[in-house]
Amino acid sequence: MSFTIFGLSDEIIRAVTECGYTDPTPIQLQAIPAVLAGGDLLAGAQTGTGKTAGFTLPILHRLSNRSIKGPSSGRPPIRALILVPTRELAAQVEESIRDYGKYLKLSSMVMIGGVSINPQITRLKSRVDILVATPGRLLDHVQQKTLDLSHIEILVLDEADRMLDMGFIRDIKKILVLLPKQRQNLLFSATFSDGIRALAESLLNHPAMIEVARRNATADNVTHVVHPVDRERKRDLLAHLIKQHHWSQVLVFTRTKHGANKLAEHLVTNGIPSLAIHGNKSQSARTRALAEFKTGSLQVLVATDIAARGIDISELPHVVNFELPNVPEDYVHRIGRTGRAGAEGDAVSLVCVDELKLLTDIERLIKRDLFNKVIAGFEPDPRIRAEPIVNGSGGGQRRTLPGLPGRSQRRSQPSAKPRAPRIPSGPSSGRAPVLQRSGGRGR
Repeated sequence: MSFTIFGLSDEIIRAVTECGYTDPTPIQLQAIPAVLAGGDLLAGAQTGTGKTAGFTLPILHRLSNRSIKGPSSGRPPIRALILVPTRELAAQVEESIRDYGKYLKLSSMVMIGGVSINPQITRLKSRVDILVATPGRLLDHVQQKTLDLSHIEILVLDEADRMLDMGFIRDIKKILVLLPKQRQNLLFSATFSDGIRALAESLLNHPAMIEVARRNATADNVTHVVHPVDRERKRDLLAHLIKQHHWSQVLVFTRTKHGANKLAEHLVTNGIPSLAIHGNKSQSARTRALAEFKTGSLQVLVATDIAARGIDISELPHVVNFELPNVPEDYVHRIGRTGRAGAEGDAVSLVCVDELKLLTDIERLIKRDLFNKVIAGFEPDPRIRAEPIVNGSGGGQRRTLPGLPGRSQRRSQPSAKPRAPRIPSGPSSGRAPVLQRSGGRGR
């Protein structure tokens, strides 16, 4: 099965083929026909399943085959707006648009903060058909009256769950007021929280619904393991694991920007090339670190949750939770950086006594117990008591890990695999083949 089944233009098929993509993924098999039909869409899929192409390909086709509704004179209006939560994701999505639309007479632009606004103002004076933006910088342009959104035909909210988590709901509402009432709305989310469903009810008009995996599911091809360790020994354990297993490309998550900096410095001191990426870093520094990590010249990238959204790396083998996230859904987002498009991946979590409640919350969310393995030489000290986690729920002693008092042996055994993902009925039905790509993976 190839992308020709959708009736996309020859120019788009040519570009997709040159990118090395052959078979559509499950989300693409359902989303592309739904978007081409012109109605609203609520779509959920695990990260790494190719949902970016699921909306960019049909948008490119629709815009290239429809006449422009804007002013009869002057430059053509912006016709499609794609809102994303982070700068990295914005750059990734806009790059996909350029790749897939290289043979079309359409122009795209990325609009993000952290860089000078003046080049963006200059760019807006020329043709922009598709705008990919973060909400904050978009509203900066609105305030300066450099942007006209009155002719938007298609609105996309990508990674909508993260935008809600980051508090963008007010910005989104401000933006919606500026758009024409008659438009196509597409809402894509890695998870379907109650907040997402509420947003969908207020935004979407009789939408098609697609969910290619159960809510908050994790990929079956990712191996999960928890290493119990004392909080003060986490850095040493991480360095030990990287060196012992010869990990060449590792994405590590911390809760705080300061923690990311300190960990990267510690790893460098131990001879492991590392850089931190977070909101306090300049955009040029973030772009440079991500580029080095993608090419493999940087061994370890330490990131906070906000900065990591949009990190799209082919066949990333290892994701490490140096600290468990305060929000259990973020565990799904984090490990979604590995095991993408059918590739195998490892999700490793270093868990201290402070984080036992967080671990329980994660296991309850994903409906599975995570395999625990104590590393020799890093056994937890059972005398250490839990301490509160700043700005998050933590502490408590509702459960214990191997090496700590009262730890259930049941959790020290590998858990059964989760149930296979379910694909509810939508624009198309049935289980679709996994995307096959020569030398890479789907976007």
